[in-house]
Amino acid sequence: MLGACTSPNSPKTIYIVRHAEKQLVGNDPELAFVGGVRALKLSQILEKEDIKHIFSTDYIRTRNTAKPTADQASIEIEIYDPNNHDALVEELRKREGNILVVGHSNTVSQLANYFVGDGEKFADLTDLEYDFIYVVTLEKNGSKVERKVYKDF
Repeated sequence: MLGACTSPNSPKTIYIVRHAEKQLVGNDPELAFVGGVRALKLSQILEKEDIKHIFSTDYIRTRNTAKPTADQASIEIEIYDPNNHDALVEELRKREGNILVVGHSNTVSQLANYFVGDGEKFADLTDLEYDFIYVVTLEKNGSKVERKVYKDF
Protein backbone atom coordinates (compact mmCIF):
# COMPACT_ATOMS: atom_id res chain seq x y z
CA MET A 1 0.00 0.00 0.00
CA LEU A 2 2.50 2.67 1.10
CA GLY A 3 5.45 1.45 -0.96
CA ALA A 4 3.70 1.09 -4.31
CA CYS A 5 5.57 3.56 -6.49
CA THR A 6 5.95 3.31 -10.22
CA SER A 7 8.47 6.00 -11.05
CA PRO A 8 12.01 6.61 -9.83
CA ASN A 9 12.76 9.62 -7.67
CA SER A 10 14.03 12.87 -9.05
CA PRO A 11 16.69 13.94 -6.47
CA LYS A 12 15.37 16.67 -4.17
CA THR A 13 14.35 17.54 -0.63
CA ILE A 14 10.68 17.64 0.36
CA TYR A 15 9.66 19.52 3.50
CA ILE A 16 6.35 18.29 4.94
CA VAL A 17 4.70 20.36 7.68
CA ARG A 18 1.40 20.61 9.45
CA HIS A 19 -0.37 23.95 9.12
CA ALA A 20 0.56 26.43 11.82
CA GLU A 21 -1.59 27.08 14.90
CA LYS A 22 -5.17 27.93 13.98
CA GLN A 23 -7.96 29.88 15.60
CA LEU A 24 -10.40 27.63 17.41
CA VAL A 25 -13.61 28.78 15.74
CA GLY A 26 -15.33 27.72 12.53
CA ASN A 27 -14.87 24.92 10.03
CA ASP A 28 -12.11 26.66 8.06
CA PRO A 29 -10.37 28.95 10.56
CA GLU A 30 -7.66 31.50 9.97
CA LEU A 31 -4.27 31.14 11.61
CA ALA A 32 -3.96 32.34 15.18
CA PHE A 33 -1.40 35.10 15.80
CA VAL A 34 1.20 32.54 16.90
CA GLY A 35 0.41 30.55 13.73
CA GLY A 36 1.25 33.57 11.61
CA VAL A 37 4.57 33.84 13.44
CA ARG A 38 5.24 30.12 12.79
CA ALA A 39 4.41 30.52 9.07
CA LEU A 40 6.90 33.38 8.85
CA LYS A 41 9.52 31.28 10.69
CA LEU A 42 8.95 28.47 8.18
CA SER A 43 9.68 30.87 5.32
CA GLN A 44 12.90 31.92 7.08
CA ILE A 45 13.92 28.27 7.54
CA LEU A 46 13.30 27.53 3.85
CA GLU A 47 14.69 30.82 2.50
CA LYS A 48 17.95 29.29 1.29
CA GLU A 49 16.48 25.89 0.30
CA ASP A 50 15.53 26.93 -3.25
CA ILE A 51 11.90 25.82 -3.00
CA LYS A 52 10.48 25.32 -6.51
CA HIS A 53 7.00 23.93 -5.70
CA ILE A 54 4.54 24.36 -2.85
CA PHE A 55 1.55 22.09 -2.26
CA SER A 56 -1.24 22.83 0.22
CA THR A 57 -4.66 21.48 0.99
CA ASP A 58 -7.49 23.86 0.17
CA TYR A 59 -7.99 25.34 3.63
CA ILE A 60 -7.27 28.86 4.86
CA ARG A 61 -4.90 27.62 7.59
CA THR A 62 -2.77 25.51 5.22
CA ARG A 63 -2.63 28.11 2.44
CA ASN A 64 -1.72 30.83 4.97
CA THR A 65 1.03 28.63 6.44
CA ALA A 66 2.52 28.24 2.94
CA LYS A 67 1.97 31.85 1.83
CA PRO A 68 5.10 33.53 3.29
CA THR A 69 7.30 30.86 1.66
CA ALA A 70 5.41 31.15 -1.64
CA ASP A 71 5.71 34.96 -1.60
CA GLN A 72 9.41 34.76 -0.83
CA ALA A 73 10.05 32.23 -3.63
CA SER A 74 7.66 33.98 -6.05
CA ILE A 75 5.77 30.77 -6.79
CA GLU A 76 2.11 29.77 -6.74
CA ILE A 77 0.65 27.43 -4.15
CA GLU A 78 -0.74 24.28 -5.77
CA ILE A 79 -3.76 22.64 -4.13
CA TYR A 80 -3.77 18.89 -3.49
CA ASP A 81 -6.38 16.45 -2.23
CA PRO A 82 -5.38 15.12 1.22
CA ASN A 83 -7.53 12.04 0.55
CA ASN A 84 -5.36 11.01 -2.43
CA HIS A 85 -1.79 10.69 -1.18
CA ASP A 86 -0.93 8.21 -3.94
CA ALA A 87 -1.39 10.88 -6.62
CA LEU A 88 0.48 13.49 -4.56
CA VAL A 89 3.44 11.17 -3.93
CA GLU A 90 3.65 10.34 -7.63
CA GLU A 91 3.68 14.07 -8.43
CA LEU A 92 6.30 14.80 -5.75
CA ARG A 93 8.57 12.10 -7.17
CA LYS A 94 8.32 13.53 -10.71
CA ARG A 95 8.86 17.21 -9.91
CA GLU A 96 12.28 18.79 -10.23
CA GLY A 97 13.56 20.90 -7.34
CA ASN A 98 12.85 21.17 -3.64
CA ILE A 99 9.25 21.13 -2.43
CA LEU A 100 7.15 22.29 0.53
CA VAL A 101 3.95 20.37 1.39
CA VAL A 102 1.54 21.74 3.99
CA GLY A 103 -1.09 19.40 5.45
CA HIS A 104 -2.83 18.43 8.65
CA SER A 105 -2.22 16.54 11.90
CA ASN A 106 -3.74 13.39 10.42
CA THR A 107 -2.03 13.60 7.00
CA VAL A 108 1.57 14.82 7.27
CA SER A 109 2.92 11.73 9.04
CA GLN A 110 1.06 9.48 6.62
CA LEU A 111 2.61 11.35 3.70
CA ALA A 112 6.11 11.11 5.21
CA ASN A 113 5.58 7.38 5.70
CA TYR A 114 5.41 6.88 1.92
CA PHE A 115 9.14 7.66 1.87
CA VAL A 116 10.21 5.69 4.97
CA GLY A 117 10.40 2.33 3.21
CA ASP A 118 10.92 -0.51 5.66
CA GLY A 119 11.82 1.85 8.52
CA GLU A 120 9.67 2.69 11.52
CA LYS A 121 6.52 4.58 10.56
CA PHE A 122 5.49 7.91 12.08
CA ALA A 123 2.26 8.19 14.09
CA ASP A 124 -0.30 10.91 13.37
CA LEU A 125 0.31 14.17 15.21
CA THR A 126 -1.83 15.16 18.16
CA ASP A 127 -4.02 18.26 18.09
CA LEU A 128 -1.35 20.20 20.01
CA GLU A 129 1.69 19.30 17.86
CA TYR A 130 2.64 22.00 15.37
CA ASP A 131 6.43 22.10 15.52
CA PHE A 132 7.50 19.09 13.41
CA ILE A 133 9.10 19.35 9.98
CA TYR A 134 9.53 16.10 8.07
CA VAL A 135 12.60 16.41 5.84
CA VAL A 136 12.45 13.86 3.02
CA THR A 137 15.66 13.48 1.04
CA LEU A 138 15.07 11.73 -2.27
CA GLU A 139 17.91 10.21 -4.24
CA LYS A 140 17.55 8.41 -7.56
CA ASN A 141 16.75 5.02 -6.03
CA GLY A 142 16.04 5.68 -2.38
CA SER A 143 14.86 8.08 0.26
CA LYS A 144 15.52 9.14 3.84
CA VAL A 145 13.10 10.84 6.25
CA GLU A 146 14.08 12.87 9.32
CA ARG A 147 11.55 14.39 11.69
CA LYS A 148 12.90 17.65 13.06
CA VAL A 149 11.45 20.56 15.01
CA TYR A 150 11.59 24.21 14.03
CA LYS A 151 14.32 24.98 16.58
CA ASP A 152 16.62 22.45 14.84
CA PHE A 153 17.04 24.90 11.96
